[in-house]
Amino acid sequence: MNVRVYKPLLFAACLLPVIWLVLRIAEVVEPGLGANPAEEIQDELGLWALRLLLVTLCVTPAARLLKKPRLYRFRRMLGLFAFFYCTLHPLAYFLLDLQLDFAHLGEDLLKRTFITVGMGAVLLLIPLAITSTRGWQRRLGRRWNRLHRLIYPAAILACWHFYWQVKADTIEPLVYCAILALLLGIRFWWSPLKGRLFRGG
Repeated sequence: MNVRVYKPLLFAACLLPVIWLVLRIAEVVEPGLGANPAEEIQDELGLWALRLLLVTLCVTPAARLLKKPRLYRFRRMLGLFAFFYCTLHPLAYFLLDLQLDFAHLGEDLLKRTFITVGMGAVLLLIPLAITSTRGWQRRLGRRWNRLHRLIYPAAILACWHFYWQVKADTIEPLVYCAILALLLGIRFWWSPLKGRLFRGG
């Protein structure tokens, strides 16, 4: 696997959703944004944030099961793109829903609790994005791995946010929840904790 070839391709693939969304906003391509453009923009950005979070979590089991350790080299890029979309999602909410009227933010957070849960996911990802460099990894040592486990509760909150946000058809968010449960289950199966629990330790 030539990482130098695949990294630019992955970078371009991760940018495609936001480029496509911009083209739809500009009405260069079809379909358009429908009757509620603001909601469509937020939903698209949120979905890609969640998808990329789950793809990031797929890297470790894929690398181990396929015995391809070079796959780990793509994990940081995927994680940063997940954070990129996770940032654009609430930014679209601030700009399009609130129209930067932050006086109504507290009221919205109390009334629409799924927003509070989503904000929690974004906040958990901020320190991961900041410390994603090799320099931070060297400075933090073992603490870096512990810090970056925050991706697990962040992904749980993101799925929870999606489930609560959907008003009627919950099939799609439940599919994402099932994928996350599988990925977390694989990690638990591989963890030393599982052995201690089964031994009664």
